[in-house]
Amino acid sequence: MGPKEPTVHLSAGAPRSGAERSSVHSLRRRPHAKVLVVGGGINGVGTFRDLALQGVDVALVERGDYCQGASGASSHMIHGGIRYLENGEFRLVRESVVERNRLLKIAPHYVKPLQTTIPIFSTFSGILSAPMRFLTHKQQGKPKERGAFLIKVGLSLYDSFSRDGGTVPRHQFRTHKAALKELPALRPDVKYTATYFDASVHNPERLTLDVLQDGVKAGRPAGTEQAHNAQGNTARASNYLSLQSMSPAPNPGTGRGSTVRLRDELTGEEFDFTADVIVNTTGAWVDLTNGAMGAASSFMGGTKGSHIVLDHPGLLAACRGREIFFEHTDGRIVLIYPMGDRVLVGTTDVDADMSEDAVCTDDEIAYFFDLIGHVFPSVDVTPEHIVYTFSGVRPLPRHDATQPGFVSRDYRIERRTSGQDAGSAVVLSLVGGKWTTFRALAEHLANDVLAELGMQRKVSTAQLPIGGGAGFPADDNGVQQWIKAHMSAGRDADRTAGLLTRYGTRAEEVIGYLDAAPDQALRSTRELSVRELEYMAAHEQVGHLVDVLIRRTSLAFRGLVTGELLNELAEVLSGPLNWDAATRTAEIKHAQDVLQRFHRVETHSLVS
Repeated sequence: MGPKEPTVHLSAGAPRSGAERSSVHSLRRRPHAKVLVVGGGINGVGTFRDLALQGVDVALVERGDYCQGASGASSHMIHGGIRYLENGEFRLVRESVVERNRLLKIAPHYVKPLQTTIPIFSTFSGILSAPMRFLTHKQQGKPKERGAFLIKVGLSLYDSFSRDGGTVPRHQFRTHKAALKELPALRPDVKYTATYFDASVHNPERLTLDVLQDGVKAGRPAGTEQAHNAQGNTARASNYLSLQSMSPAPNPGTGRGSTVRLRDELTGEEFDFTADVIVNTTGAWVDLTNGAMGAASSFMGGTKGSHIVLDHPGLLAACRGREIFFEHTDGRIVLIYPMGDRVLVGTTDVDADMSEDAVCTDDEIAYFFDLIGHVFPSVDVTPEHIVYTFSGVRPLPRHDATQPGFVSRDYRIERRTSGQDAGSAVVLSLVGGKWTTFRALAEHLANDVLAELGMQRKVSTAQLPIGGGAGFPADDNGVQQWIKAHMSAGRDADRTAGLLTRYGTRAEEVIGYLDAAPDQALRSTRELSVRELEYMAAHEQVGHLVDVLIRRTSLAFRGLVTGELLNELAEVLSGPLNWDAATRTAEIKHAQDVLQRFHRVETHSLVS
């Protein structure tokens, strides 16, 4: 489940795709599945894909857009979690490092190696307090910064976890003079730097879509192209479809399972759906979802993490192409991370109030400016440099008195039945989980579901390429060759490169669609065209205008949304999504509201 973005309901005179969306129609037409996954973040979508590959009849519903919640509000890192060593979470670190290395291989279109540098300002600081942090998972008194000795020990242990199938170099230390030569904008009193490699994911929303589409494709009968046209499709998914309630009433055809009430968030229409197993992967909303199903729980205790995105050439240059990862004065591990021509700064870690919107506050922005000054004192940052902000609630377990930074990032699966009858649906709730380990977590959760169904695993996802990662060029030379091979008279190198970046090798399918009919460039951006927007509407379940700006492209993230862009995109999407003039206006207003409320992007003065 995503954050509570405001919802636009279509007017009665403006149905979408005929009577209803094709993704909803496929569920209404056959209102039963062996397994219903509730929640379309990366863990839910990963579980959906895994089950579909095993031949399970599986459906997924998401009340907002895919990757709208915590999955889309991450630090965009695929990392082993070096700081989890301090919590004694060795199993999680090992799994994370293995999965990081694996994603570099199976999702190379989105997951890239990330050079990371830790600036260090002392040698032995923190040695006495570290054992207490390890034993109690609490900060004892005023934070003691971690010195070179502790960081060296941690990185050496971290390297040891990478030996099995590792593809990244071991860490390196630099002393004062060499450190400033590499990063001259660092604080002049820096004593050392430690540099190691993790990985990043610049397009988490698109990676989530790729995982989803892999699952939908796996459930299609042989010889069919579109999931909603396939009568025997066994993997169906829809966004903007929420679970409202559950009753113990079984499927009339089998006498098993339970019935849930689903609501189309775009039209307000509701219908019943039955399933034998229900998988609750709604993240920080797990307890609320269980409550809607009539079985209140108190598993979750999520914390809010915020980030800002800066258009700041000076800060970008200071990073020298690498992530700066360090401990701030309050003991919180933070980051400054170049992404293209923008810089991402994060993150906070405060207890979340689930009754309030997760938004980046003025205090958090001041904190970010302070942490930048802590390592780059000569770099002046002002609010005018901010082009985008975002916040999410981490799906952490309830932690009572444990401080947020020490709460486990591992996961567990809670099982219960939806009623007293032997045939009642089994409900599996995912507590915790993180981006880096989504594939392994999905495998674990899918195995539990298979056990409930009495089925055996048929396919491993460990080496299976994800979406557009299949056949992706291995190096820059290969990328240039791919671009050259797919250019055309109306599509130059920059536009072709943009398609490869957005879709991976699935760009070939998109290019085929673009070239099948006359296309038209947009006035407001060179990064999209009329045909590509039509492709997104037809193949990527666009529900709102804002979905294109935030989750189908990175236009909002990079601060490239203008009033002209809003108007033009709404105009183009009106055709394939059947929006009348009133709906088009409502969609522009909705996009403005979401961008302003959740991301501090002001566009209303630019829209006519």
